[in-house]
This record gives sequence, structure tokens and C-alpha cells, in this order.
Amino acid sequence: MQFSSSKTEKSVPGDEVILTASDLTMEFKGFVAVNKVNLSIRTGSIHALIGPNGAGKTTCFNLLTKFLTPTHGKIIFKGKDITTKSPADVARLKLVRSFQISSVFPNLTALENVRIALQRTRGDSFDFWRSQKIIAGFDDRARVLLAEVGLLQLEGVIAADLSYGRKRALEIATTLALDPEMLLLDEPMAGLGQEDVERIAALIKRVSVNRTILMVEHNLSVVASLSDCITVLARGGVLAEGDYATVSKNPSVVEAYIGAGHA
Repeated sequence: MQFSSSKTEKSVPGDEVILTASDLTMEFKGFVAVNKVNLSIRTGSIHALIGPNGAGKTTCFNLLTKFLTPTHGKIIFKGKDITTKSPADVARLKLVRSFQISSVFPNLTALENVRIALQRTRGDSFDFWRSQKIIAGFDDRARVLLAEVGLLQLEGVIAADLSYGRKRALEIATTLALDPEMLLLDEPMAGLGQEDVERIAALIKRVSVNRTILMVEHNLSVVASLSDCITVLARGGVLAEGDYATVSKNPSVVEAYIGAGHA
């Protein structure tokens, strides 16, 4: 693992905290996967959760996104205790997860996919029985979201025919249709070639304006270029936290990634 990259300029987040986790712990039949993790995520920031394999990142992320309920600890979002709430409950509070369960229907066009996501915000079903005129009323907003993720020129393309990177961009568009205040990204660069990595990194930076982002990511160059704050996990606990310059020089972090013999 190489800790090297220059940080891209972006707006400075505020001091207000949008999400906190206190003593977050998850135990599976005697095995402690997450051990008393404390997090504080500032409004408007891009916060990265990183660590070597087996560090507890995925479990911690599943706790924060409510796919798991912690054994111990508390999660507060916008002043509300969401520790025992469901993913649907927290989505209604505008805490939305992307990249874990795809929102993309492969046989529908990019525009149709975003339009369906917008229909969900009505609180009804997908309204398939409604007139085409009513459904088309979502098209203008859908096109705005497609433009935001760089897919407007591909609005009529079937999702299955999009490249893998552009499918990821479409997933972001469908997530943005839920109007999140905080967006949680699970390994957004996984499986992407370098060109798509650069495209999705630029997209994440664009959509972070007026939104808070928490991401789990293995690509350290992306983490370095995008993140305001980085939390490093190892063996289920917090090993270090700070900006990239701080954590990349921490001897414990370097050892956790590449071993003391290569530090």
C-alpha cells in the first residue's frame, strides 16, 4: 500500500457534527468485530473509513447504515438516536447508503431508473398504473440528476449497456433522487479501471457540495485526494484519525498496512 497523493482543493466543512458514534461495538458469538469505536463526522465533510483487511470496516459501515444493530453503543444522526432504527427509517431522515444494494434496473434506461427513484420519494409505490403524463412529470428533475452525474447524454441508454463505471454513476443519481443530506458510499472504486476511478472521484467531489459523505475505500490515492478526515481501523478499533498528512505518517498506520519490516 502506497500512501501518496496530493489533496484536491475543495470547500472547507463546518464545525457542526451531523453523525456521531459512541463506543460502537459489535460482537458475533464471542468475536468482537467492532470494539468501542467512536466517530464524529462533520457536516459538509468527506470522511473516509479505511484499514487493512479484517480491520472491521465493513461491519462498522453496516452498523452506521443500520444493516446491523450494535451489541453496545449509540449512533446519533442530526441529534436523533438512530441506534435501533431500520435502513428505511434512516433513509427518511436523509441518511442514505449507496453501492451496497443496486438501485439500477438493467432493462430500463438511465432516465427511467432515476425517474423510478424519484417516484419512491412520493411515499407510494412505483405508480406503474398511472398515466404516462403523470410519470413524465418526473423527467425534468431526473434529467437534472443525470446531468449532475455526467449521464445526461446517455439518458436513453439501457442500464445494462452502460459501462461499469457509468452504472456506478447511475447508482449515485438514483441515490441523489432520495435527496440525502448524508451519503454513505461502500467502496465506490471497487472494480473500476483508472479512467473510471478518476471519473467517479470527480463525481464524488461534485456531489459533496452541500452534502456530507462517509465512504469506505481501499484506493488510498482517492482517499488522499478527496477526504477531509480519515479514520483508520485495525482489529476492530480506531487506530488513528486525522487528515491524510497526519495518518499517513503515523507509524502504527504504516505498520498495519505494510508491516514494520517495510515501513
